[in-house]
Amino acid sequence: MGTPQITAPQCAPSPASGGATPSSGVIHINFRHAAGFTVIGNHLAQHRGLSLTAIGLAAHIQSLPAGAKIGIKHLAERFPEGETRIAAALRELEAAGYLHRSRIRLADGRIVTRTISYNQPGAAPQPRTVPSEPAPLPTPPPPPRVTAPEPRPAPPPAPMPPPQPQPALVPAPTARTSPPPPLPQPQELAPELQRVATALLADLRRHTPQLTLSEHDIHTLTPGVATWLERDAHPDTIRHTLTTNLPVPLKHPAKLLRHRITTLLPPPLPGAQDLAPARPGVVVIPLQNCDHCDRAFRSRHPGHCRDCRDCRDCRTELHTAA
Repeated sequence: MGTPQITAPQCAPSPASGGATPSSGVIHINFRHAAGFTVIGNHLAQHRGLSLTAIGLAAHIQSLPAGAKIGIKHLAERFPEGETRIAAALRELEAAGYLHRSRIRLADGRIVTRTISYNQPGAAPQPRTVPSEPAPLPTPPPPPRVTAPEPRPAPPPAPMPPPQPQPALVPAPTARTSPPPPLPQPQELAPELQRVATALLADLRRHTPQLTLSEHDIHTLTPGVATWLERDAHPDTIRHTLTTNLPVPLKHPAKLLRHRITTLLPPPLPGAQDLAPARPGVVVIPLQNCDHCDRAFRSRHPGHCRDCRDCRDCRTELHTAA
């Protein structure tokens, strides 16, 4: 009678807690988690005002460790929902009190978004439990009193050295506050000139992929390139000037092109009036050939150049010939 019946089958665990199995609806089969789990309140899992996306996103955020990135782009890379649905779910959780987002400035000047997740909105934070101190040990009996010698007077403190002058603090360099020089403007932005300038800017990405510009940037820089074309600059010359010796990495291509278009602008070509001969009334001394050395020199009358007139041998030869 005392021998256990090892052939009897073990009792299976009850599929539902709390009595008989329900005839309809969900049936829970629960097992206790020993590790790798997160406690989620029913106020979140059964929230009637949140969407399923917001409830699932809140459960995912509460399961993450502290310091994990939960930006919209990181969540969109992790889940199949797009950035629009994830942003809407974050706004739902923020309105319901499960999230709080704020912008803060770090010590190095960068501005970041700090997100705080609440697993139970409205509840006061639990105070940290302080471990109870161990019971104090019994105090040992005091040792026998021994008369100590009289203390000697302490020596006077050494004089403090004079304070050294602190070096003047040099403020850190700041960014340029003055506005950049204006973009050059053509005298007349003709339709054909505008078409060629726009095509040249849009074609830069074929030669240099780093110079891929938006439509807004092309529209802004078109008058500057049109000014180059108006000054008879060849399109190949403009393209070479804008694409040569680019910095690595190139962070702001539109700003770099604006700087080069403005600072490297060539002067206008001289007109016919600038290359015309001197006006009437201006005396121009003609060129003469020296009778002795055949060197050209300016003089109103033919004769000898200054070197031949100053040379002693030349003067003797000229005097003999005369």
